[in-house]
Amino acid sequence: MPHLVRSTLWLGFFGAILAAWWMMYAMSMDMDLDLLGRPGEMGARMAAMDPHMPMYMPMANFGPLFAMWAIMMAAMMLPTLVPTLRAYEDLMVSATGTRAGWLGVVLGYLVVWVAFAALIAGVQLALLYGGVIDMLGISKTSTFAGFLLLVVGAFQFSRAKEVCHGVCHSPMMYFLGHWRTGVVGGARMGLGLGAFCVGCCWGFMALGFVGGVMSLAWMGLATLFMVLEKLPQIGHVVTKPMGAILIAAGLAVLAQPFIAPNIGGL
Repeated sequence: MPHLVRSTLWLGFFGAILAAWWMMYAMSMDMDLDLLGRPGEMGARMAAMDPHMPMYMPMANFGPLFAMWAIMMAAMMLPTLVPTLRAYEDLMVSATGTRAGWLGVVLGYLVVWVAFAALIAGVQLALLYGGVIDMLGISKTSTFAGFLLLVVGAFQFSRAKEVCHGVCHSPMMYFLGHWRTGVVGGARMGLGLGAFCVGCCWGFMALGFVGGVMSLAWMGLATLFMVLEKLPQIGHVVTKPMGAILIAAGLAVLAQPFIAPNIGGL
């Protein structure tokens, strides 16, 4: 019976991840976007829409936008929780962990990321109505895109990133220091882990505004990197190189308006 419960929970966990990715794919197809988030004819019309127009547009309203981000959080962040859940399972042998506690960790973690989805949906609306991004969440200027890349890249070298990544990278230490039993105890630990995870990974969510928040390619690459960051064997060696790559990309994007005219004049 314990093995059946374990298998059922893990199957449900991975089923939720697959369902979230399928929903994001279905939404991108409905909006006429390719895997890179580039719009087709209908998508281009949507991107060009004015959010101030007196008509109902889902991507200019908090409810649909929040739902999209919440699904995206499930698709991108649940895979990064696998090493944490494996660490909890290791403690179930030597401590008083239970499957209810395991489920509580998942629920607490999701609550934090759903709250973050509400926050970033609000940020997207502010950027949209401020004329910084278009209806698809794509930056309208290289200045904003380059600045965002620089900020996220620099954050990879910060003390805050180091602390938050340390918890995400070694969840066993967090469990040992904050151990609680039962589903409520698991949820409390999940809330704490989720808060550190947001502190570690918020920048990669914000980078959706560079290439488009509906780009499945960006979602996939960001998810892969965040999973690698949490792997015990290699997580500590990939953080700063990624920061250097993002800073270089930011500088290249900021320099593009100055280089392009010169090339054109040759």
